[in-house]
Parts: sequence; structure tokens; C-alpha cells
Amino acid sequence: MWPWGPIAPVPDRAPGGRGGTLADMATNTGGSADPGAPGWTGRLLVATPALRASIFERSVILLLDHDSDGSLGVVLNHPLEVTVEQVLPAWAGSVTAPDVLFGGGPVSTDAALAVGVLADEVPEPLGWRPMYDRVGLVDLDAPHEVVDGAVLGLRVFAGYAGWSPGQLEGEVEEGSWLVVDAGPQDLLDASPQDLWPRVLRRQPDDTRLLATYPRDPALN
Repeated sequence: MWPWGPIAPVPDRAPGGRGGTLADMATNTGGSADPGAPGWTGRLLVATPALRASIFERSVILLLDHDSDGSLGVVLNHPLEVTVEQVLPAWAGSVTAPDVLFGGGPVSTDAALAVGVLADEVPEPLGWRPMYDRVGLVDLDAPHEVVDGAVLGLRVFAGYAGWSPGQLEGEVEEGSWLVVDAGPQDLLDASPQDLWPRVLRRQPDDTRLLATYPRDPALN
């Protein structure tokens, strides 16, 4: 069972992550959509213009888990106007600025999911569930004091994005998402609202040109 926060229980996997109508536009996916290819855990999904006018428009999603059972991730660039102190006051001093909840995705939005980065050469604290490298989930029922000294940073997400087996691969193949490498600071970025264009601009190919794509092409 995932170590979800105390707001509400949620299932291990989402029933599906697609939250809006896809446009007809297709673009370079930046990764194989073959379900037999190595997993995308720890990589980023970057919404393409095909997802314009959907709930995932200009979203950057960190994939926490991707395998033959499906995929699960959190939206990194959707800070909310609700502070952590308002919802989880005990953790208000533990989160990385900005100290707000993030809209992690359309599934189980009444549940909290804490994602942190473990410091080097420290033991895993109580309530820690490793996901990949030094990134893991934090049980929000654990005492925050045992977590604070063990992590480099922490974010709390309301909800998450999830895909059933093969669903994400299909969305990547049709051009809705780019699959790109995550940077070391993406999860805890100090200016998350600007993450979408910055992730695109650092790509080594023509994908970087999407960073200049207007929100409303009709006004271009």
C-alpha cells in the first residue's frame, strides 16, 4: 500500500490519467512507446500542444512508477493557492518553498501524496518508501521530525495522475506527451510555474522549439 497522507485513502493505481480532449496535433515523442521498452520511472512527461485546452495543458509530470501494471506520476508545475499549513500544519515547516500544496493530478484529489529527496549517506527514515534513485514517498502519518533531517526537500501533492497498462504508451505514441530526462532540481524547483518552457528549452533537438508555442495559436 502506498504511504498516502491522512486526508483520504486512495488506491495503489489510478483507473486512468487522461483528463481532457486531445487535439489532432502530433509531434515527436522523444521516447519509445513500446510497452516492452525500459520503464520510464524517474523521467518526465511533458505535455505537447496536442493537450491544449485539457486539464494537462502545459503540464510537466514526474513519473514515480512505470511498468507493465501501469503508470503513476505527479504534476510538478501546478502550485495551488492552499498552503500546507492549512491542510497539514505539522508538515508546514518541512516542505520546500513554495510552501503550498501542488495539484498532482486528477485522481483522488482529496488525498495527499508527499514526495521527497533523500539526503546522501543517511538511513531511510520511518515511513519512507523508495521509488527511484534518492526519490521516495513519505508517510504523512509518520512524525515529521524523523523525516526532516533525512531529506533534502519535500513536496506535498493533492491527487496524482495514473494510467492503466498500455494507456500511457498509447498517449505518447499519438503525440500527447514527450518523455524526457528529469533534471536534479525539477521536483523541488523554486519556480515551478515556469517549468514547462524551461524543460523544453533544454532539449537537444527541435523539441526545444515547442517552448515558444503560444497558449492560443489563434492569437499568433
